[in-house]
Amino acid sequence: MSKKYLTVTALTQYIKHKLDDDPHLQHVFVKGEISNFYLHRMSGHMYLTIKDENTQIKAVMYRRENQTLKFTPETGMSVYLSGKVSVYIKNGEYQLYIYQMEPSGIGALHLAYEQLKEKLLKGNYFAEEHKKPIPLFPQKIAVITSRDSAAVRDIITTIQKRYPIVQLVILSVNVQGEQSVPSIVTAIQRANEGDYDTIIVARGGGSIEDLASYNDERVAMAIFHSSIPVITGVGHETDTTISDLVADLRAPTPTGAAQFAVPSLEETTRMITFLENELKRLIHLSIMEKKDRLKRLEQSSAFSYPLQLIRTKEQRVDQLTDQLINKVKERLYHKEKRQTQFVQRLEKQHPAKILALSTQRISILQTKFNNSIREALRAKQHRLALSIEKLTLLNPLEIMKRGYTITYSATDEVIKSAEQMSINDTVTVKLYDGQATCEVKEVRKDKDE
Repeated sequence: MSKKYLTVTALTQYIKHKLDDDPHLQHVFVKGEISNFYLHRMSGHMYLTIKDENTQIKAVMYRRENQTLKFTPETGMSVYLSGKVSVYIKNGEYQLYIYQMEPSGIGALHLAYEQLKEKLLKGNYFAEEHKKPIPLFPQKIAVITSRDSAAVRDIITTIQKRYPIVQLVILSVNVQGEQSVPSIVTAIQRANEGDYDTIIVARGGGSIEDLASYNDERVAMAIFHSSIPVITGVGHETDTTISDLVADLRAPTPTGAAQFAVPSLEETTRMITFLENELKRLIHLSIMEKKDRLKRLEQSSAFSYPLQLIRTKEQRVDQLTDQLINKVKERLYHKEKRQTQFVQRLEKQHPAKILALSTQRISILQTKFNNSIREALRAKQHRLALSIEKLTLLNPLEIMKRGYTITYSATDEVIKSAEQMSINDTVTVKLYDGQATCEVKEVRKDKDE
């Protein structure tokens, strides 16, 4: 009796066998919306549900198939799928085994580009703070592109025309195809091991499929982590790749990258010549200004009329001395006046009984006060004497008291050198307390050693 009953496993295996034998279910095409998307961290398999407005079906895309995807599936995304329908024995549920997946309404490469761009933007990989400055006068440049491309010929021609003294090294790579990404990444790493000043990553224009390698995260990370500044010139001016966004400088074309990488030798030479001439002009102008200043100093009264300057300074010293004495006398007067006022206040404010009891104390305080006043007066007088002594030492007439004189010619010019005197000349010698008229009997000149 029990033989006619199937086990659950047997029934499930039968259903699976029937589905697997149905040719219509071995290669189906399904359009739907992704729900409950889950990427297994260990196996790399993708588990999801495909649904429309009426129903849903579970689906799985194994790692070996999803590694070729150009984008990352997300919940809520509309997709086109191809695969087969079968039964998962353990759960007894039928599900779709996905072989291929494409986004609905937008290309996979473009979607991958937007997803990676958003990811790197959030990671701050495009920020200006990470951009390294491009050397102004490079000595050695690595050019990473295809050796046989038009882009490399444009770069070589442009650099040889603008700055032929720089050394160019071509690191040839595949610019598209399966081997292009590892080829470009390896070339960037090799360049960072060399003594290059700048790296140019370039290729000619093409479709988004042709430029796919430069939208790859591995290439973008190699450029971002390069210790050498990177200039990109990928595609045409309207093309902007992920590599352009992470590079230190983005050029619109390979030719533009070459122009950004080196200066114009002709323009640099003209600038050097201009700066040289400007420097000569400024030096000449500075010398002329200093000559004019020296001439003004030579014509100033200090050089033309030294005695008049001395007398002017003497008068100023006298004025300062009088002002100092008057200030000291004024301070002394105010001190004495305050002392008198203080004594008077003490006499008025103290009753006779308190004065009698405090006479001794008042006497002591008055003595201390008088001593303090006298000490202050002595200090001020001492400072006054020192100031007068210093002013006296600065008085030019005091110098003449020590035997110095000033000699004038018959035309009242100050004689500074023996060259200005001849025998029988009449000269006037100015002394501290008078002057003498003398006749020159002999002129002796000191000989140079």
